[in-house]
Amino acid sequence: MTKVDFYTGSEDKLRTACQLSHKAMQNGVRVVLSAPDAATADALDKLLWQLPATAFIPHCRSDDAGAGEMPVVLNSGSERFPHHDLLISLHDECVPFFSRFERVIEIVSQEAEDSRRGRERYKFYKDRGYELSHTDLSKPRA
Repeated sequence: MTKVDFYTGSEDKLRTACQLSHKAMQNGVRVVLSAPDAATADALDKLLWQLPATAFIPHCRSDDAGAGEMPVVLNSGSERFPHHDLLISLHDECVPFFSRFERVIEIVSQEAEDSRRGRERYKFYKDRGYELSHTDLSKPRA
């Protein structure tokens, strides 16, 4: 069954998505970054070329011919994926294809409306019996 991790308190959801993608890639985990629209996917694409400043995150769009070889794939609107390791969702609602993935990361910002929608997604997963974990990014790490 899919494991779902919530990262709340993000100051910048796109930066957080890039950081988590980099960490996953370093651990040999393939990532699908799912954006709610083409503009968000474009912004992620640009950011992935910049973050982290001292490394490179190989990535492409999910419909590109080489998507199966890339550790990070950007998706907006498609339900065809080259792999199903980790889905990082930037959607306001649970995406219908989440259960195809071994793990899902939901990123929630510090904004009140986004926090409310994040709580709704958390409840959705919890009510269906998914294993959940939570990391509050607004709290300093020990």
